[in-house]
Amino acid sequence: MTDRHDPAAVADAEELGEARRRLAEAQGQLVAALVAGAELPRGFDPERMRAQASSLVAKRRGIVARIRPDAAAAAGRDLPAEFAAYARSRSEPPPNYRTDADDFAAWLRERGRMPDPPPKPRWWSRFLP
Repeated sequence: MTDRHDPAAVADAEELGEARRRLAEAQGQLVAALVAGAELPRGFDPERMRAQASSLVAKRRGIVARIRPDAAAAAGRDLPAEFAAYARSRSEPPPNYRTDADDFAAWLRERGRMPDPPPKPRWWSRFLP
């Protein structure tokens, strides 16, 4: 806690707050570059970042394939290329793996690679003969 009456303590707290803001901004830029193909922040080796981004896409693809095996089956042998194209098409990282998997399935569906899901039965249909 800073002493509001000590100018040096107030200045230190303001500097710390500004440093935290800059760090958060730099981290956001790095994540966007790795996950969503945004421009790399200055000072990073582009080749290493491409390798890391490729590794992260492969990890996402594997998790998405486990969550939505129907989407992986629909993509078939083209799964790596299809998922890479899907990942590049996103302007920001997905909020979680379930959303990523469902969005990938919808992306495949839009391209005619995956059939529409069957309609869900109405609750009352179980009472019909």
